[in-house]
Amino acid sequence: MKLNLKNPLTFFDLETTGTNTVQDRIVEISVVKLLPNGERVIKTHKINPTIPIPIETSLIHGIYDEDVKDAPAFKNIAKSLAQFLEGSDLAGFNILKFDVPLLVEEFLRADVDFDVSKRKLIDAQKIFHMMEKRTLSAAYKFYCGKTLDNAHSAEADTIATLDVLEAQVAKYDGQEMVDNLGKSIGTIKNDMSVLHELTSSNMVDLAGRMIFNNEGLEVFNFGKHRNVPVTDVLQKEPNYYNWMMNGDFPQDTKRKLTEIKLRNMKM
Repeated sequence: MKLNLKNPLTFFDLETTGTNTVQDRIVEISVVKLLPNGERVIKTHKINPTIPIPIETSLIHGIYDEDVKDAPAFKNIAKSLAQFLEGSDLAGFNILKFDVPLLVEEFLRADVDFDVSKRKLIDAQKIFHMMEKRTLSAAYKFYCGKTLDNAHSAEADTIATLDVLEAQVAKYDGQEMVDNLGKSIGTIKNDMSVLHELTSSNMVDLAGRMIFNNEGLEVFNFGKHRNVPVTDVLQKEPNYYNWMMNGDFPQDTKRKLTEIKLRNMKM
């Protein structure tokens, strides 16, 4: 179905140094401007973020420091990009929570006015999540073909979850599981050790404040040290440990952090 447009609608996606919309930077931007007459104009730019790209992030999107060392900084393309987007509404996948805020930050740093308040913002992810629910009731209907009565009753939800897992294993047994980039992360089997590895193996603490990266190193999963090895932070910024221990973090997180610190002291 052809989209009914009054204004150009520009779809865009960002590859970045990380997921912090304030601190991280763009390393690639691709835009597809859809005109009311159906014409498409595509532009893609590699961008020098002027800060190092963490290896954990490069492993995800495949863009390394070497790839962007000679690319222009965002400030050098900001004016021409703003002109290209002039009069256009914006669309994308998860742009409301991530891409738009980060793009606006980049324009502000470049001292280029980019006002989104008068643009229509359309997020395909939000439509997807609203229309294709990812609740237990939806999973029960999808996998088991049944309606979940007494949803949010602890017993009903628990029994439904058991039924859903049995149906998932039956449906996907022997099939490869891939991440969002199509990379294989394992094969589903009727084996609880395998299912654990596929769903929980990268967790360090139960709250997910620390995880194992692709190299098996414990890294922080939040804040200014996201994707940085925990041991590196504890060595270079010892007070960060005290801040977390005195902060509003779960006891399990503090216990795991202390274990890492003590282990590092013995090395």
